[in-house]
Amino acid sequence: MGLFSRLGTLIRSNINELINKAEDPEKMLNQVLVDMKSQLVEAKKQVAVAIADEKRLKKQYEQDAAKAAEWERKAMLAIRAGDDGLARAALARKTEHDDVAETLRQQWEAQKQSVEQLKGALRGLDNKIEEAKRKRNILVSRQKRAEAQRTINETLSNINSSSAFDTFERMSDRVTQLEAEAEAASELGVLPEATLESQFRALEASSSVDDGLSELKEKMALQAAEKERKALGSAAPSPGAEGAGDPGATATPSTDKASAANDEVDAAVQEAAIDSQLEALKKKLIDA
Repeated sequence: MGLFSRLGTLIRSNINELINKAEDPEKMLNQVLVDMKSQLVEAKKQVAVAIADEKRLKKQYEQDAAKAAEWERKAMLAIRAGDDGLARAALARKTEHDDVAETLRQQWEAQKQSVEQLKGALRGLDNKIEEAKRKRNILVSRQKRAEAQRTINETLSNINSSSAFDTFERMSDRVTQLEAEAEAASELGVLPEATLESQFRALEASSSVDDGLSELKEKMALQAAEKERKALGSAAPSPGAEGAGDPGATATPSTDKASAANDEVDAAVQEAAIDSQLEALKKKLIDA
């Protein structure tokens, strides 16, 4: 018996534990209110039946009282007519209806008191239901507040734990690594396509400007050499005038100066041509 008793206690304790865990205050209170409302509906039905019985008894009492009064009137009519026998019979019927009416009156008054008690109980039940609703709302609010507080405390506990901060530290190291990789890629010259195209356009524009500058320099050098050649040609004496004065004489110092100037002009022209060729070669290399 001891073993079965312990087994029964164990089963009951486990079942009670499961029930306690499954109980939700809000759901339980709602179910209690539903049950109370069902009881209120049944109570209203019973009160309605009692009120109907009270009205029926009252009507029966009034009918028998009216019949008793009617037989009394008939007895008086018989007495006026001098018929005592008929008057006695009428009074006998009146007495019967008076007895029935008295019995019905007593039942009606008892039923009336019962109906008043039932009405009071019904009002009390209705008040209790309203009070239960108010208490339910208060308890549900307290439950939700407690659950919210518990959730907040659990969240704060998880945030304050070392695992959360470890995650932040790990993500910070990851971001730092990404920034370092981006800087390294920038130093290695990994440029966007748009930057490369802009650099090539700038290089082509610079080459065009350099070509124009070289052509302008070459043109100016040729113009300067031509002007100097013309100036030297107009300043040198003609060969016929020099032979008429002294045919056997040798060349004068002015002739030597003119020859030297011509040599300088030729050298300048040759240098300008070399510069032009050099610029052309540079342009060809750049285009290649």
